[in-house]
Amino acid sequence: MIIDLRTRIWSKLDLLGTEIANQLRRRYADRWNMLDGSAAGHDRASGCVTASCVLGFRSDLLGATLPNEVIAEFVAGDPRRRVGIAGIDPMSPNAMTELEKAVHLGLCGVCLSPGMQGYHPAHSLAMRVYERCAELHLPVFVTNDIPHSASTVLEFARPYLFDEVARSVPTLKLVIGEMGWPWVSETIALIAKHPNIYADVACLGGKPWELYNALVAADGAEVMDKILFGSGGPFVTPSQAIEAMYSLNAFAQGTHLPTIQRSLIRSIIERDSLQALGIESEISNQRMESRTTDESDPFSEMAHAAAEADEDDDAE
Repeated sequence: MIIDLRTRIWSKLDLLGTEIANQLRRRYADRWNMLDGSAAGHDRASGCVTASCVLGFRSDLLGATLPNEVIAEFVAGDPRRRVGIAGIDPMSPNAMTELEKAVHLGLCGVCLSPGMQGYHPAHSLAMRVYERCAELHLPVFVTNDIPHSASTVLEFARPYLFDEVARSVPTLKLVIGEMGWPWVSETIALIAKHPNIYADVACLGGKPWELYNALVAADGAEVMDKILFGSGGPFVTPSQAIEAMYSLNAFAQGTHLPTIQRSLIRSIIERDSLQALGIESEISNQRMESRTTDESDPFSEMAHAAAEADEDDDAE
């Protein structure tokens, strides 16, 4: 089983807000077809994973909205392979209403981005959201996968600021996206300290050297069991992310740099993130069914093949 914990869809780039849309158009001017945020593009890219979490997004600061209704409709099209996560802006005057509405839509978690929404993670309005999420057993995804624009507040994106949140609402399950990059050390300290804080590797597949260093640090801190797989699609596809992870030890070949055990890499890729986060969906039933059969999981074939290829390269 491979769960891609971090993906997005959009019908048009302008839904991300004018600043971000223009930034992405400049960045991908010479390779526009490589960034496909459409629902069809998501389906094509996700063929190598068992299921994907699809995240909404809202930032009143940036004028950005990936509507929760669209996420719910997309998930309903294939609920055995998709999980919807609501985009909530705690600074919005109707944040709590939107949260309750998201629950009725069947969404299974909440996505926040303090840096892109312009609030301190322990702001009183945000604390109301965390407390309600804890009551509803909804995990909170903290993301920075969408590129920051000039209006975002980087000091609010620092992972250590969630220490106060975790101390105040200890039952809340939190996922720090992208290993908290560029503040990876802060993220590792958090997940080592708090039992209900996790981190994912989303988007780092596009920065393999950063990913290598992040996982070496996590391994050294003995928190690899708190690392979850996510691609960061459409910015990094699942296949690109898996390939990047199984290729990390290439950095150490012929050097004194440390290597990462392939079994640990594989454990991240094939970790049951939904179970770890307490997410109940139709995928949960599929997971239980797969455990009562002797059939191999076809969605793990790519991971296994990549691991074997990596072993062959080492043998040579």
